[in-house]
Amino acid sequence: MSNGGDQTAPRRVKGGWHEARAAGSYTLARQWPPRFDVSADARFPAVRRGRLARQIRQDLWRALKGLRGFSPVIQIAAAEDGLTVTAGGRLPTNVPGVETQIRELLQDPAHRARWIAWAKERDA
Repeated sequence: MSNGGDQTAPRRVKGGWHEARAAGSYTLARQWPPRFDVSADARFPAVRRGRLARQIRQDLWRALKGLRGFSPVIQIAAAEDGLTVTAGGRLPTNVPGVETQIRELLQDPAHRARWIAWAKERDA
């Protein structure tokens, strides 16, 4: 079990979610402090972290809505060639296959294309 790492104090955002921004990282969590009982990682190109996190969170929530007690966490860290996304969250009981579901969601080409398009930097 790991926590969300060093983060600035979170602020509450729409819908009761918490977000924290620090140099090179962004965390979106239903409960604070963030905790990963289950998780998977994926690499993404450099896009707007907040928008990417919200899109992944929505689809993660939909995919795992049947898991009693699940509380999502999305953590995004800057990497040399883009972003590293860790998706998962709190899960009070061990449920086999959940990490595989999260990994498959993060690697799904259709989801990734939609998330990246939504989170791309826009010209002013």
